[in-house]
Amino acid sequence: MARMILRLLRWAFTVWALASLLFLLTSLLPNEQQLLIRLSETATGSRMPSSEQAAVAQQAVKQRLGLTDPVFYLSPATTNSSFGWRWQWNGTHNQYHRWLSALLRGNLGKSYRTGETVGITIIEAIAVTVPLTYLATLCIVGISIPLGVWLGARSSSHWLYTALYMLDALPLFVVALLLLLLLANPDYFSFFPAFGLGFEEDDSSGASTLLRYPSFIVLPLSSLVLSGLTEPTLQLADALRHEAQLDYMLTAQAKGLTRKQALWRHGLRNALLPTLTLFTELLPNLLAGSVVVEFVFALPGLGRLVADAAAARDYPMLLGGVLFVLVARQLTLSVADWLYQLADPRLRISAS
Repeated sequence: MARMILRLLRWAFTVWALASLLFLLTSLLPNEQQLLIRLSETATGSRMPSSEQAAVAQQAVKQRLGLTDPVFYLSPATTNSSFGWRWQWNGTHNQYHRWLSALLRGNLGKSYRTGETVGITIIEAIAVTVPLTYLATLCIVGISIPLGVWLGARSSSHWLYTALYMLDALPLFVVALLLLLLLANPDYFSFFPAFGLGFEEDDSSGASTLLRYPSFIVLPLSSLVLSGLTEPTLQLADALRHEAQLDYMLTAQAKGLTRKQALWRHGLRNALLPTLTLFTELLPNLLAGSVVVEFVFALPGLGRLVADAAAARDYPMLLGGVLFVLVARQLTLSVADWLYQLADPRLRISAS
């Protein structure tokens, strides 16, 4: 119990520290606040010709963006002493305290660009990204395990190794573009739609939209699966080749099992231990890869949302997206620990 509480505290501290660091970095960039004010004025059309009126408008924008308070609890203040500066305590009236208090209440703020609530926008984007990444993870795990066992059971499969290495050498955006050009191109094969999810067409019913949804998701899903398949497959195949040389595997084959049967029944569990790390890394890696896939196939997901927010300096939206990725990353690490203990009983004994 104490070990679980300690792990939870470590998990929470990691998320808080990284999110706080990102908040402070984005808030303390040189001239960043003035740039945000100009962007907001341009978006709202509030710039006025008079310098006095412009100053009033800028003050109003600063109040709306919450930039009137100091950034942190401590801030440097100029003084007439020989040192030229000293630290000033600002109390709780600062941007970081306001942001952290709102975060603990589940409030991620509002977008600088659109004024929409960050939490609602991220939930809408997650509804696109999470099913895609989870499906890709399940497909990679479901394909790499039998394929790895098949490779581990064969003495020579050089052509498949070569194909997997060639696939691994291609960047994700190249794989996505190749699938798009070959399978969603009227000049070659127009089997699948080229962009979107099918929900953009207002003249269709909900049932027909759901029926069309699988055809829209095939190419983005295939891009992620093909890009993430090589490493766990080859890792598992190499681990199984090593296990096949051990005494217990040779004994199992001497009792009448074929090499493939012995790998499935006895060798796979031990060979999966080093591969579990790769499997648990799939979800955060696929979340990062979703940025590319969502741009290529014009999907309104979290990756595209975070990239647009970073380009537009929409920091509340950027922080909200990064927080979700951090939480997903820490959850995958917890799942990895659980899977290790499930696969190796010795870890459960040492943990207890």
